[in-house]
Amino acid sequence: MNDQKPVVFVVSDSLGETAELVTQAAVIQYNSVNIDIRKTPFVKDEERIKEVVEEACGEKSIIVYTLISPELRDTLERESMNKEVIAVDLLGPMMNALSSIMPENPRLEPGLVRRLDEEYFRRIVAVEFAVKYDDGKDPKGLLLSDIVLLGVSRTSKTPLSMYLAHRRMKVANLPLVPEVEPPEELFMVPSHKIIGLTINPEQLQKIRRERLNSLGLTSRSQYASMERILDELEYADKIMRRLGCRVFDVSDKAVEETANKILNLVHREDYLNE
Repeated sequence: MNDQKPVVFVVSDSLGETAELVTQAAVIQYNSVNIDIRKTPFVKDEERIKEVVEEACGEKSIIVYTLISPELRDTLERESMNKEVIAVDLLGPMMNALSSIMPENPRLEPGLVRRLDEEYFRRIVAVEFAVKYDDGKDPKGLLLSDIVLLGVSRTSKTPLSMYLAHRRMKVANLPLVPEVEPPEELFMVPSHKIIGLTINPEQLQKIRRERLNSLGLTSRSQYASMERILDELEYADKIMRRLGCRVFDVSDKAVEETANKILNLVHREDYLNE
């Protein structure tokens, strides 16, 4: 048996990635790292545990496990003791210790770490998408979006895009300017994916004047003139009516408030389309 290759049986009710990483971190401390790691993921019943322990009996091996279910942990501990196989519980002691200080009982749901990782990477992808397709940089992004935001300059399109991206929504935004015809891709997007943004003219004028001042420019620029603002808002309204999209008034609204209204609308649409 001493000539046998060492085996570590990784047992988990999820993918087993945590146990495998811990095993590799420990094994690398030895000069000889030639071991066999055999993963048994998604364990749901006691019979599968008994099979793994039985297999481990015939090897120079240990079992490393991450099992959320107390019943499955008890089974593996009992079976491994009966078969004289060393078993290392990576989660049980930590869960027991946390139970002494946490105000609520654990959820005991396998795979939560994996779900957190997936959520994180979806958020990163959405943020990168929002940056890439901000301010109409590439019209092709309109067809790839979960949400398309439209509006004249300074209607919070970019802040809204980033906020929604952190909620894992892929958002492209497009400024509406009377002198520039919207790209043809915009009219290929389903209307329920398009959100128009409008604003009170007086508030928009104030915002634009502050923007010009921050740039060291005169606030008397046409960009902040009421005539120009009214022309832009009229043009934007015309495009939005042509598209048949929903329109949100962002006047005196925090970005979070508008974003949550959009998310509620999107989730309701998803529910109705199930």
